[in-house]
Amino acid sequence: MTLTGEFLAFMSLALVAVIGGVLLLNLNKVIHMVVALVFTFVSIAGIYVLLAAEFVAVVQVLIYSGAITIIMLFGIMLTRHSEESESESKTGTWRRLLLFLGVLGFGASVYLGIYDLDFEAVPNALHENNTGQIGVALYSHYIIPFELISVVLLVSLIGAIVLARKDEEKEGDKE
Repeated sequence: MTLTGEFLAFMSLALVAVIGGVLLLNLNKVIHMVVALVFTFVSIAGIYVLLAAEFVAVVQVLIYSGAITIIMLFGIMLTRHSEESESESKTGTWRRLLLFLGVLGFGASVYLGIYDLDFEAVPNALHENNTGQIGVALYSHYIIPFELISVVLLVSLIGAIVLARKDEEKEGDKE
């Protein structure tokens, strides 16, 4: 195995993604969890850049690192939560130990799964018009799932509006 710049970049981005995920599970403050999630999202976008999928990387940054994180922050700010954090007890220590063992087991299973994996070389056109290829595939082969997702998003938006109106009506009755 040779140490190339691409390999080092991949390993550093993968390490940041894994550390962000582990921090997301272990941190106590919700804002810190969101920051760890942003680190994970941005490092995954960097991995997409290494895979020559620039369009997917930009979409990852715009949608996940931007929009989803802002929606999560608005959800956090608009809900009531107590600032009390659980004290470190036996349960917290066991939880962290089990989490560490789970991450270690997952890493070992992924390593064993891909250690001797060998794909035959297939001619491909990865670096030729990525955005056009995504558009053609999306609107020719996957048009029905694309439209179904738009309907699901519309229904969820209407559901959120209905739930928000019910909360406003309850607050109006209390005053």
